[in-house]
Amino acid sequence: MLDAIRWDTDLIRRYDLAGPRYTSYPTAVQFNSQVGTFDLFHALRDSRKALRPLSLYVHVPFCANICYYCACNKVITKDRGRAMPYLQRLEQEIQLIACHLDPAQKVEQLHFGGGTPTFLSHDELRQLMAHLRKHFNLLEDDSGDYGIEIDPREADWSTMGLLRELGFNRVSIGLQDLDPAVQRAVNRLQSLEETRAVIDAARTLQFRSINVDLIYGLPKQTPDNFARTVEEVISLQPDRLSVFNYAHLPERFMPQRRINGNELPSPAQKLEMLQRTIEQLTAAGYRYIGMDHFALPDDELAIAQEEETLQRNFQGYTTHGHCDLIGLGVSAISQIGDLYCQNSSDLNEYQNTLAAAQLATSRGLVCNADDRLRRAVIQQLICNFSLDFAEIEQQFNVDFQGYFGALWPQLQGMANDGLITLDRERIEVLPAGRLLVRAVCMVFDAYLEQQNRQRFSRVI
Repeated sequence: MLDAIRWDTDLIRRYDLAGPRYTSYPTAVQFNSQVGTFDLFHALRDSRKALRPLSLYVHVPFCANICYYCACNKVITKDRGRAMPYLQRLEQEIQLIACHLDPAQKVEQLHFGGGTPTFLSHDELRQLMAHLRKHFNLLEDDSGDYGIEIDPREADWSTMGLLRELGFNRVSIGLQDLDPAVQRAVNRLQSLEETRAVIDAARTLQFRSINVDLIYGLPKQTPDNFARTVEEVISLQPDRLSVFNYAHLPERFMPQRRINGNELPSPAQKLEMLQRTIEQLTAAGYRYIGMDHFALPDDELAIAQEEETLQRNFQGYTTHGHCDLIGLGVSAISQIGDLYCQNSSDLNEYQNTLAAAQLATSRGLVCNADDRLRRAVIQQLICNFSLDFAEIEQQFNVDFQGYFGALWPQLQGMANDGLITLDRERIEVLPAGRLLVRAVCMVFDAYLEQQNRQRFSRVI
């Protein structure tokens, strides 16, 4: 079993820098407009020839209410009628993509994100799932990982029953904080009772996994009131927890301008919130998976990490990194072999392009040999907290120490500081370095020096 993480305030202060979350390498910041639909068709053909399994991500951008902290691509509207024109274009995209794939390619993973996927009516959800089943090989035996993001204010028992009937077996529940003062400050009023009702429904209906999202660093949060939220969430016993650090970037995300910066907790308070959260979750039996994620020991993510088969992609930690990821909908990102590509983030542009029977691919990147090598290194570190040089050397036919010789002084410095152990054969991220694994990955990022670090959240 992996050792527990160890809190080291001095180490955290030294290495708490802004950097990518590495849901991909290279990151989306490197995407450019040179990549288009031709590259996508080429990648889909390769996927079809290799009969690679698939992971589908479907983006539903609509929300009835705005949450001030949110940095997602969304459309705020009370008009439920806006969903239908979007669904018509989404169904066109599904059809255009699917005809380049083989019906034998199984969809092992499916995820509806947003926005608020349950903004759609029951009939619209049925229609969308029927269209996906018609054009993709969705598994009928409940063996796939089919998840959906849920806003408990937008879901009830009948909604949960419908989702289970449609084949969903995982739910991710947005909660963020239970304190009413914090909720008012971010315009998201959501009671514990609403949240518990959805979780009870998911359990009764035998959903396989329940995830709850929390955010620390929001206005009016204190270490004490956030600890109470964590305590209440532990009593709900979700299988997984995501505890995100709020990044206040009002210059980039307009809704955040409605947050009063004077009400935000201090950096010291945020550190205390995280430390206490880790202590609470560890005492309750949760394992730290990495990058803000915790899971119970019998959860698939925890087992995969134990067996060193855990992977990471645009959907976060996953056991399906071997699948080609097809992103559907506005702003959705695909990862097919060595191609990353993203649809237009503008709703009108997305819809108009598909109305003209064209795919809405707007930017992307094709990985080169160096990207592939560094991607493998970062993936190993961020998922397993270790890196075996011989594996990389065998896979990429390089001498590890020779290839990364210029980075050795930095790595040696991290070893001296107690983040990692470093020898001629491997890197091991120590318990005190696991919270800072992003900082270790950043050493191997060839693009980081050219990037504006303000685009990224801090490590802690």
